[in-house]
Amino acid sequence: MTSLSSASAILNPSSDLSSALKEAAEIAAELQRRKLTNRLADYAPYPKQVEFHHALTRERLFMAGNQLGKTLAGAAEMAMHLTGRYPEWWKGRRFDKPIVAIAGSESYELTRDGVQRLLIGPPANESEWGTGYIPQRDLADRTRRSGVANALESVSVRHVSGGTSTLLFKAYEQGRGKWQANTVDYVWFDEEPPEDVYFEGITRTNATRGSVCLTFTPLKGMSSVVARYILEQSPDRHVTTMTIHDAEHYAPEERDRIIASYPAHEREARTKGIPSLGSGRIFPVPEDDIICEPFDIPATWVQIVGVDFGWDHPFAAGRCAWDRDNDVFYVIGEYRKSEATPIIHAAAIKPWGDWLPVAWPHDGLQHDKGSGEQLAVQYRAQGLKMLPERATFDDGTNGVEAGISDMLQRMETGRWKVFRTCQNWLEEFRLYHRKDGKIVKERDDVISASRYALMMKRFAKEKARKIPKFTPRKVV
Repeated sequence: MTSLSSASAILNPSSDLSSALKEAAEIAAELQRRKLTNRLADYAPYPKQVEFHHALTRERLFMAGNQLGKTLAGAAEMAMHLTGRYPEWWKGRRFDKPIVAIAGSESYELTRDGVQRLLIGPPANESEWGTGYIPQRDLADRTRRSGVANALESVSVRHVSGGTSTLLFKAYEQGRGKWQANTVDYVWFDEEPPEDVYFEGITRTNATRGSVCLTFTPLKGMSSVVARYILEQSPDRHVTTMTIHDAEHYAPEERDRIIASYPAHEREARTKGIPSLGSGRIFPVPEDDIICEPFDIPATWVQIVGVDFGWDHPFAAGRCAWDRDNDVFYVIGEYRKSEATPIIHAAAIKPWGDWLPVAWPHDGLQHDKGSGEQLAVQYRAQGLKMLPERATFDDGTNGVEAGISDMLQRMETGRWKVFRTCQNWLEEFRLYHRKDGKIVKERDDVISASRYALMMKRFAKEKARKIPKFTPRKVV
């Protein structure tokens, strides 16, 4: 005997289909809700964002162009520290217990619209709070800021170890006084802070041995904060520079359109994260004029390596090729490393080719305090073909200004090219500048190495070509 419900289903099969569709829609909605309320689980950073996250220094600067993902990276990392929810790929600093943190920007409105929005959700729509990078399930409590619509003063966040982290939202506009009093574990400055506010933020982390990070586009040029990272080298500081070419969410034609939309004097800051150096810049040439895509070097071109010795400041090497017919000089490979011995540096360079001649500067004649040997001799002993004499021009001079002038003239006339893969060289190129008329000898290691190679290009060599061995045919 057929039941009434079975009979109804037979007579009206669309009712089952309708029920199934409704259930599928409910499941899809629930999956979407879970995705929106746990954005942190889907965070997939670009390589430059990973570099920023994994730097283990106390102070870190992520200097990038506009809309490239610097603030997003800052928000994702802040959420990780507050919750203790680190992804499997994470190699940066970890907090294994609840923390107290500060995040801020130039004004309370900008803090709300940038930092708060990415961490919590749309400020004006409270029903969507919990759709930022702090998972909704971890938001325990919040306090509102008076006088600024939809702005929060603090949030409490559950940490996976038990207990609750606290995040305080602040702004630079009311000065360093508003940054005093709190002892915290972590500080995130989104947008460049005034120097006094920055140092107050560092001071808040002294007792906890905490960390400080900054994410901004350097529109203020070589400010005191930027100079602290670029010019005052320290093992406690790290800077990551991200350009529009590192942002994979832009298609090539879209990148070109964005670059062209900015005024010339802001273009490099807004698209490459390069602080404006004004008249002090040593190579005032558009970066795109010298960059080229890597290609196989023709067998008829000659090659040479230049090295710049260093210990505290990095040892560097540049592999260069010279198209003699057109007199175009190419930087095709690079190496840069601090606090390592000749055996380490030589091992990194030799794979380029043990036939390559190596140009070196005058300090290669200095004697090592430990072994008593000249630096150039030590590298020769490691199998590098160090040229017999230090780097000089054809006339025997070796002036830095003459070398820079030669490089600049080549850049301006299309006779100096750099492979896009030489990121350290390009990073130095962006920041190489003068102060009070004098060259600032900081972060110029690979550039200096390539300059020595240029000076000694007359000794560059072709790669030996294998001549096919003749084997006489047997006469049968």
